[in-house]
Amino acid sequence: MRHGTEHADVATTEADLSAAELDTALRSGPFHVALRAAIAARGLPLQRVQHHLSRYGVKVGVTSLSYWQQGARRPQRPESLRAVRALEEILHLPDESLIRLLAETEERPGQERATGRSYRSLVEASGVLEQLLNELEASLDGGLHTIGHHERVRIGARRELLARESHHIVRAHRDGVDRYVAVHHGDPGCAPERMTVRALENCRTGRVRFHHGTGVLVAELLFDIRLRTGDTFLFRYRIEDGTAGASHEYVRGFGYSGGQYALQVCFDERALPVRCHRFTQHTAAAPRTGHLDLPLSRRHRSVHLVEPRVRSGILGIRWDWE
Repeated sequence: MRHGTEHADVATTEADLSAAELDTALRSGPFHVALRAAIAARGLPLQRVQHHLSRYGVKVGVTSLSYWQQGARRPQRPESLRAVRALEEILHLPDESLIRLLAETEERPGQERATGRSYRSLVEASGVLEQLLNELEASLDGGLHTIGHHERVRIGARRELLARESHHIVRAHRDGVDRYVAVHHGDPGCAPERMTVRALENCRTGRVRFHHGTGVLVAELLFDIRLRTGDTFLFRYRIEDGTAGASHEYVRGFGYSGGQYALQVCFDERALPVRCHRFTQHTAAAPRTGHLDLPLSRRHRSVHLVEPRVRSGILGIRWDWE
């Protein structure tokens, strides 16, 4: 009887320590430590966690779950953020507890911190984007593969992001595609309700949705035909912004590899930067790498980059004012 009591005491002590560790991790993070502590506290192997997620309609691999709790990767895509919210329920955690930790930017010694939008803002925008796409009954893929994408961004006299124009060449990978959903993420402080979406060539503007808090705007660009699998299509549109303060960079995220991308940033003659450089990021949480100085054409007041075949991740141009 004494022997049994000792085992019960040990089990109780271990449970108390596990609960205390989880409580501390949820308060102070970081995300991967809290996730690991929560999974350990529930005594669930990763295969069981994956099974529970599938019951919520979320597909996440065991390898991804392992990377998340090790801190090797951070959930970023809309599907991954859905998984994090489902994990809060599966692991009996307070609402928003893991999402809050995920949104907190971690300082990394010896690595450059993203000086544009914070990781928190990108995570919040990702969640908002998913909601807006659901309202339009659309997905980021939309049944189209990008063959070529040329973007021209205009910076105004007040150093603001005045407008951006996109010229797309796409190929349908399923039958019946008749639209493209454009996504615009304005600079901090922007007012998406004051932005204008203009269809310029081979398309017309459909429904437009936006979220003021994150500056995210999505817009349908409707084709006049339904594409069949393998069909190509060209279209062009412009989003007029000019609602925020000084802009310091333009960033484009790619969920899939493939296709050529060209980005040109044009500056007003009264607002020329002192230097420009390109950069890449594997994810919004990763450090910026691939830095390369870009020459500014004084005559044409523009700078550009060309990526012959994009990779999944983030690509952008940053500029410095005097």
